Amino acid sequence: MSKLYQKSLVWLRRDLRLHDNTALYQAHLRSEKVNLCFVFDTEILNALSDKKDQRVDFLHRILLDIKETLKKLQSDIWILHGDPKTEIPSLAKSIQADAVFANRDYEKYGVLRDENIKKSLNLQNISFEDYKDQVLFEANEVLTKTSTPYSVFSPYRNNHLEKLKLTGAGRLNYKVDTINFEKFSANKMPPLAEIGFESTNISNLPIALKQSQIQSQIKDFEGRLNNYDQTRNYPAIKGVSYLSVHNRFGTISIREIADLCLNNLNSGSNTWLNELIWRDFYFQIIVNFPHVQDGKSFKQQYDQLEYENSDHLFEAWKTGNTGFPIVDAAMRQMNQTGYMHNRLRMIVASFLTKDLLIDWRWGERYFKEKLIDYDFSANNGGWQWAASVGCDAQPWFRIFNPLLQSQKFDPEGKFIKKYIPELEGFDKKSVHEPHQKNSNITYAKPAVEHALQRQKALQMFEKINNVVKKQH
Repeated sequence: MSKLYQKSLVWLRRDLRLHDNTALYQAHLRSEKVNLCFVFDTEILNALSDKKDQRVDFLHRILLDIKETLKKLQSDIWILHGDPKTEIPSLAKSIQADAVFANRDYEKYGVLRDENIKKSLNLQNISFEDYKDQVLFEANEVLTKTSTPYSVFSPYRNNHLEKLKLTGAGRLNYKVDTINFEKFSANKMPPLAEIGFESTNISNLPIALKQSQIQSQIKDFEGRLNNYDQTRNYPAIKGVSYLSVHNRFGTISIREIADLCLNNLNSGSNTWLNELIWRDFYFQIIVNFPHVQDGKSFKQQYDQLEYENSDHLFEAWKTGNTGFPIVDAAMRQMNQTGYMHNRLRMIVASFLTKDLLIDWRWGERYFKEKLIDYDFSANNGGWQWAASVGCDAQPWFRIFNPLLQSQKFDPEGKFIKKYIPELEGFDKKSVHEPHQKNSNITYAKPAVEHALQRQKALQMFEKINNVVKKQH
């Protein structure tokens, strides 16, 4: 039976894998021959100030691995550098493709880009087909009984989980060597310097850069998954999955990791599945409540909060010199490695907004610069949660005490000492409050007094809440 298209072009974006890839599989089903491409998008890259950006280096290495795999199948991948709005239609035309296949994007930039490209392709009589791939359920698939979007997580999770257990994750179990890739040879991979970037320390970090290594990492986590609920909050131990960068760039499939949980339901896997559902929840928030993509609080009355916004305190927070060890160790971890443990993300975000009284958007932007696993929806959702301005957020009157968080989640001070060598000689009690014992250390003194700042934060919120009450 003949197929709909003679030749198709699959455009990889944040789905950098050859297995369990919806657009690739659909192109295979509907086309005689399949080509692959990736565009180093200048619209995105030109906005990156650090030319040693780990994310670009990561992409480059993952694409090299994909290229090597395709070479073994006598195929290749087109690597382009430019604006996709011109590059994709141009490549599709030059290889005489009948269709372009891609997996859907949900951020405004991606949605508008794809609409523009679809129009250009259609003018050339080339189809554009896109599919759900980076989420388990899209924004319109999990709705309330009145067909409205959820803004509270718990009922969303219950509905999502019910559907997921009913339908399964929907993993595509094809073999890569059965895909009908066109046999061709593309140009060599452009070196990083050619796209305006430099090598980073990424190969010295525990980040898998080849698909075989990524699969080993998944297996390693599978062995630890049963205890995930007990270990995930402690940054000094190997408790989390360390798969966030692979989730972000789609070097793993959301369906394959959801299957890990669905095939082995227990308290550990349920807790991790819960986090995958949070991920879908934040994706549906940016689609159904697009004002959050414009730098606005989900609860828009809190855009009137009167933050103090001290540049001096913000600099201390960024560089890990606030005098609060757990906060500073977390910030230094991110600055050095591009990664921060999830519990610590909550602690440092709460500290910035409720202790230093700095606008959450300042922190959101800094995370965007530094995190290798940066994802707009999760980052925005997490910051709004911690700052108590988002949907289903941390209640505004509940404020993390950084000392108690430190004592609870790094009781031995092991994580603190790893990133703050100035505190190496302190015992497990005094490491959390080093200036109580020794005033001569080089480590920064506490920049603020938590109890005092807590009261200021409460007053800041009460002022807005009182205005809202009067208006109603």
